[in-house]
Amino acid sequence: MSVAFRGGSIVTKDGVVSADLLVDGGKIAEIGSGLSADEVIDISGLVVFPGFVDLHAHLREPGREDTETIETGSRAGAKGGYTAVIAMPNTDPAQDNVPTIEFVRLQGQRAGLLEVIPSGCITVGRQGKALAPMAELAKAGVHLFTDDGSGVQDPLLMRRAMEYSKQLNVVLGQHCEVSALTQGAVMHECGCSSDLGVPGWPSLAEELMVHRDIELARLTGARIHFLHLSTAGSVDLVRQAKRDGLPVTAEVTPHHLSLTAEVLRGFDATFKVNPPLRTISDIDALKAGVLDGTIDAIATDHAPHSRRDKELPLDQAPPGMLGLETALGVTCAALDLDPLAIANVMSVAPARIAGIADRQGNLPRVGVAANLCFVDLNASWMVNPQTLASKSTNTPFVGRQLRGKVVHTMFNGNLVVRDGEALK
Repeated sequence: MSVAFRGGSIVTKDGVVSADLLVDGGKIAEIGSGLSADEVIDISGLVVFPGFVDLHAHLREPGREDTETIETGSRAGAKGGYTAVIAMPNTDPAQDNVPTIEFVRLQGQRAGLLEVIPSGCITVGRQGKALAPMAELAKAGVHLFTDDGSGVQDPLLMRRAMEYSKQLNVVLGQHCEVSALTQGAVMHECGCSSDLGVPGWPSLAEELMVHRDIELARLTGARIHFLHLSTAGSVDLVRQAKRDGLPVTAEVTPHHLSLTAEVLRGFDATFKVNPPLRTISDIDALKAGVLDGTIDAIATDHAPHSRRDKELPLDQAPPGMLGLETALGVTCAALDLDPLAIANVMSVAPARIAGIADRQGNLPRVGVAANLCFVDLNASWMVNPQTLASKSTNTPFVGRQLRGKVVHTMFNGNLVVRDGEALK
């Protein structure tokens, strides 16, 4: 069935243009004016973006289906405007073998709300001792490898991984944390952590690994993607690496753009994340990194947890917060980006890094796959935990004013979210 979207605006490489858009056969069939179709949808006041692509989401299946499933995570992503999500490999069993990779991919296809793309582990079981069968996983379609949740501590093992990744033409995503410096850490090392009497996580723990892997990229020529950067020093290191022409990319989360360590003064573990929330000067540096292109992508690090786990004492509660349904609203509230810049950091660049630019993250034009989201950039809204699609509710943004709301999402030419509600 063909669908015409009338009265809206479309993000193009030259900016935003007013036009109608016709979808037929899973692709954009025409862009023009006065278009007709089997169904006509009025999108006056909305902006048409390429569907968002999340480089970093924890869908918890297999292993922790009590907190999220691939189906509920897909629904949350679709409501947030996402048409593709990279599923992190810290599942149980870990995504270090082809059967688990295929299971995750199949569960995403069964949900049918967006494209679920499994990442693979760098090391077996994410234990940091032996390389995972990267060639076998790459043959099965894995493009991004990471031990997210754990940084690869052994520099020789990381060098070998990068040498293999270059041969395989895949990307390594690094969780930058020198674990010897973060033992027992609860939050950012600062005056606040001292006041609360809890162990702090120094910025240096992140920056040392960023520096190490930049130098390994210089040595090997391998592509490295830095996950959820959080410090000003990390931004400076990546900026210089890019000036040196190294194959380095980086992401930042909406929460690291908008929240500081001070919110933990209430001992609320909802605000506990890994890496931790930092300082206002770090936020300013992260924002500058997005604006000048040092940071390529905004990724959610969507991390559902049960209420029981998040109600544990701060030093015992697991790190992580929800992100898929709020990413756009938090980002737009924190950072003044024009529509093309939003498309670049939430769609175009993430799709390129993930190796899926053949079908995702394309600015709307005739002939490309109809993976789209329709956004009211002027909408102001607040999170209602009762209406979250995720199976968990651990979001810190309840009661905070967000800006920019996804109204419709289309995946492969099918509306999967309409008027803010998932249709499956």
